[in-house]
Amino acid sequence: MESIGRYLKSMRETQGMSVEEIARATRIPMVSIENIESDHFDDLPAEVFVRGFLRAYARAVQVPADDVLARYTASRRVATVTPLPLAAPEGRRSSGRRVGVAIAFVLLLILFTVAISIVLRPRGQGVPRELSSAPTPSVELQPSVSSPRSGV
Repeated sequence: MESIGRYLKSMRETQGMSVEEIARATRIPMVSIENIESDHFDDLPAEVFVRGFLRAYARAVQVPADDVLARYTASRRVATVTPLPLAAPEGRRSSGRRVGVAIAFVLLLILFTVAISIVLRPRGQGVPRELSSAPTPSVELQPSVSSPRSGV
């Protein structure tokens, strides 16, 4: 089966039209017409534009546009479809999880060390010498004198 580009080119030549005449009649740039005729559809703009170009080209050379588009669609079908990955590979996820667990463990170890050092810090090192060597004053309690209440 003849490719769509060669088919359109042969139809254009049968009509006796040049590339410039097709470009003028369809308002398709000459570079795009040359890409169509050489089957370089990947060098053309988006798929919507390619289909529009093919439809206009087919009308210019008086060929049914539906047939041209059907041939184009048949020629562009992709045999294999590569599925998109749904999740990260298991090896990457588990190694990332290991790193996260290791970081959390190190942080907890640092916090535990700081807490233990605060709790077990010797008392009295922060007290000045004058206060630590002086005897603690004793507080004498004096009996309070209470007045008897007068009753009625």
